[in-house]
Amino acid sequence: QVQLVESGGGLVQPGGSLRLSCAASGSIFSINRMGWYRQAPGKERELVATISSPCSTNYADSVKGRFTISRDNAKNTVYLQMNSLKPEDTAVYYCHCMGTSTLGYNSRWWGQGTQVTVSS
Repeated sequence: QVQLVESGGGLVQPGGSLRLSCAASGSIFSINRMGWYRQAPGKERELVATISSPCSTNYADSVKGRFTISRDNAKNTVYLQMNSLKPEDTAVYYCHCMGTSTLGYNSRWWGQGTQVTVSS
């Protein structure tokens, strides 16, 4: 079984910053890609940023220049540094991981989500 444990969400004023973390543990043999998605009320889940081995990143246009994704391979942890936050960034942020389980299956795993609210 694989667990993705997220942390770092909360309430922040417009223009502020937050840093999300997601640690993967359990029956993981290898990780190919980690990333963040978000879902605002009444909207579909959308990609925010991903980071693939060895270090290729991809960002949604709406967050380019403001968010930075990084990864600590030794800790199976992915981070999302969010700067210049806007009210439209308000959403539940989900950690996502693609890799191979210890049983040899290519798999995708999701975290439970962490709320980010940007409001004055």
